[in-house]
Amino acid sequence: MTQSAAPHEFAIEASGLTKRFGNRVILDGLDLAVPKGKNFVIMGLSGTGKSVTLKILAGLLAPDAGTAHMGGIDVTHASRSDLSRVRSKLGFLFQGAALIKWLTNAENVALPLVEAGMPEAEATKRALAHLAEVGLGEAANRLPDELSGGERKRVGFARATIHSPEIILYDEPTTGLDPITKRTIDELIVRGRDKMGATGVIVSHDLRSAVRVADFMGLLYKGRLVVTGTPEEFLASDHEIVRKFVQDGASVIRR
Repeated sequence: MTQSAAPHEFAIEASGLTKRFGNRVILDGLDLAVPKGKNFVIMGLSGTGKSVTLKILAGLLAPDAGTAHMGGIDVTHASRSDLSRVRSKLGFLFQGAALIKWLTNAENVALPLVEAGMPEAEATKRALAHLAEVGLGEAANRLPDELSGGERKRVGFARATIHSPEIILYDEPTTGLDPITKRTIDELIVRGRDKMGATGVIVSHDLRSAVRVADFMGLLYKGRLVVTGTPEEFLASDHEIVRKFVQDGASVIRR
């Protein structure tokens, strides 16, 4: 699994991550290592800490203990300038796409470039091209509320990848979508890895989607990842909790 790679090959390394909200323990010593250019899917039911893990990796939430390195920088103890460096190489596709509803889709996609100082005309040109790549060139001047849920996710993907990030974080990217649209989003996630060379961390409870996009995957249970491995290794695991999770989702696994 990921631990067999040399340390310098890891794009993401987390060790001993712990997070509590009140008396509730969300993460309890979570360890994670993701090789460069690979997709790691964190599986788990709702409320198990998947999104919390992503927020810690992105430097949006501080853990109570442990460290998380993104591209060699410890985001849990990083200075503001180091965090800015990390985020300049990071793309984040939020669960609801998190588009700004009063901006057009093209303006949403161009926003990271404009905020980074690129002239608006050049940013818009790149945004239009990126929207065309995800099949939404004709929707450039429409507002997010005029799109379907799947289309908003595709705009969100375009925005998350407009700056050619080295790492992409995906928060429940296929939740609430129909099977055909889910496959479209899965194809974009694979494109992020294969065409852009990005390292991906995807949190999901959708087993069918996970086995389509993952190089490695693990189940988040009681604050830790159990049975991490390739999709084939994960599905074949005899770990009691993983077996139950896989059996519950077995009827929807299709590669």
